[in-house]
Amino acid sequence: MDQFKQLSTFVDVVARGSLSAAARAEGIAPAMIGRRLDALEQRLGVKLLQRTTRKIALTNEGSAFLEDCQRILADLENAESAVAERSATATGHLTISAPAGFGRQHVAPLLPSFLAEHRDLSLTLNLNDRIVDVIGEGVDVAIRIATLSDSNLIGVKLAANKRVVVAAPGYLKRHGTPQTPDELALHNCLAISTDGSQRGWTFRLNGKNMTLKVIGNMVCNDGEVLHDWAVAGKGLAWRSMWEVAAELESGQLVTVLDEFAAAGNDVYAVFAQRQHLPLRIRALVDFLRHAYDRPDYWRSRPS
Repeated sequence: MDQFKQLSTFVDVVARGSLSAAARAEGIAPAMIGRRLDALEQRLGVKLLQRTTRKIALTNEGSAFLEDCQRILADLENAESAVAERSATATGHLTISAPAGFGRQHVAPLLPSFLAEHRDLSLTLNLNDRIVDVIGEGVDVAIRIATLSDSNLIGVKLAANKRVVVAAPGYLKRHGTPQTPDELALHNCLAISTDGSQRGWTFRLNGKNMTLKVIGNMVCNDGEVLHDWAVAGKGLAWRSMWEVAAELESGQLVTVLDEFAAAGNDVYAVFAQRQHLPLRIRALVDFLRHAYDRPDYWRSRPS
C-alpha cells in the first residue's frame, strides 16, 4: 500500500507542478509529500525529480518512470471502476477530437455502431489537425497520432502505426526504385504543407532520426489528396499505414526504403487525468481499441 501511495504522490506532484500544490490538495504538509518522494527514490535508487516546495523538474529517469506510473495507476483505477460499475450504463455527452483525415476514415464511420450499443449517449466529433487543449477546450477524448508528452493527460494506445514511403508500381517502373533516402532527390516527392511550410520526411539514418526535405511538383495540405496522387502514379508519398494499408494489400501501392523507416507514431486516445474516469469515456476507448484490433480492419479502406 505504501508503494502505491508513493507512486500516486509522484504522479500528483508532476501533474500539479509542485510539492506544495500536491500537499494542499491532500490536506497535508509539504514535508510529508517530500518524505514519500524520498522513500520512492531511495527504493528505486534513482533521482526522479529535482525539486523544491515551489518548483519541480523531471530527470530523464523520472520522465520514463512517469509514463509507467500513469499507466499502472490508470489500470488500477479502471479495474476498480469496472467492478463497481459493471452493471452501470454509459450516459451523458461525449466530446471527441480527432485529426481530420484519420477521423474521417477511422473514427466517424465507427461512431454510429458505438451509439447503437450505448443508446443513452450522445456525442460531438470535432475534426481538426491542430493539437487541441484537452482540458481547456473541454474535450473528453482526443485521438492523437503521436508520442504522448503532456503529463496532465492519460494516454491509451489504440493501435500501432508507422509511416512508410509508398508509390504505385507503375511509377517505379517508369522512374526506378530509390535504394537510399538520398536518392529521393531524383524522384517526384508528393509532400504535405501546413501553414505554408512544407514538411520533411523522417528516416532512421546512422542510428538517429533525421528529417530530409524532399522536392516535387505537387504539394498539398490534405493527406488524402496526396494518397490519391500516389495511387494515380504521380510520385512517391510518405504516409501512415492507416492511410495506405488497404492499397498495399491490393497491390495498388508498394513500399520502398523500408530499412530506413523511423519508429512510427502510434494511435492514442488521450484524456485528462481524473480520479474516477466516466464510464462513457472508458466505453469509447474500449470500443475503438477492439475495432482496431480486428485482424481484417486495416486491410479494408472505409468508405
